[in-house]
Amino acid sequence: MTDAAHPAAASTDPSVDPAEVAKFSAMAAEWWDPAGKFAPLHKFNPVRLQFIRETAAKHFGRTGLRPFDGLTLLDIGCGGGLLAEPMTRLGFAVTGADASEKNVKTARTHATTSGLAIDYRVTTAESLAEAGVACDVVLNMEVVEHVADLPGYLNACARLVKPGGLMFVATLNKTLKSLALAKIGVEYVLRWLPPGTHDWTRFVEPERLTGFLKDAGLTVKQTQGVSFNPLSWSWSLSNDTDVNYIVVAGR
Repeated sequence: MTDAAHPAAASTDPSVDPAEVAKFSAMAAEWWDPAGKFAPLHKFNPVRLQFIRETAAKHFGRTGLRPFDGLTLLDIGCGGGLLAEPMTRLGFAVTGADASEKNVKTARTHATTSGLAIDYRVTTAESLAEAGVACDVVLNMEVVEHVADLPGYLNACARLVKPGGLMFVATLNKTLKSLALAKIGVEYVLRWLPPGTHDWTRFVEPERLTGFLKDAGLTVKQTQGVSFNPLSWSWSLSNDTDVNYIVVAGR
């Protein structure tokens, strides 16, 4: 299994796009700055955290302040750890994986200062699957629109889900609305993200994504829309999947 001492191995798998890794590596120091380049993700984070917690708690029949004690979670494309840390506080034994060594260094440093034990690794879904890693929950959040080989990547991710487990896949729909709002609006008008952060041609329609998940042997349980309200400047779950959406699939 690849670790931080051997980061080169993380770029050998076909799903990894070195240009995408370099793009996010260049912003790695800003992951935990709520006013920095990842500010939109900080605004979005509470909604997706609540959805993951409630969906997983219902699926596993868990309650309490640390409902997921005894369960394992893998955060693929963990970035700086914005999801890995709160998932650890909810009781999961968390592994965070990212192809960017700089992202992992940022995540490790922040987890240490927060007093959290998280197993961060510079590695890929393919490498983890080859090593036989499997977890109760796999988070695949805002990653699929950045990979080079989507079917191959999702096949590897599906192998990482234990029988009876769940995978959450959050991404952007490929619509004219998403082009206007999530690409042109966010990057060039509002300047919430650096221009070029996203490639609209890699956005994925829900039907295409769920098809790949089914082909990988998973059962699609739910497709949930997420919308931004510019008047209240807030995110919420909705029936609108035209821009952002989350798919829940199980093994």
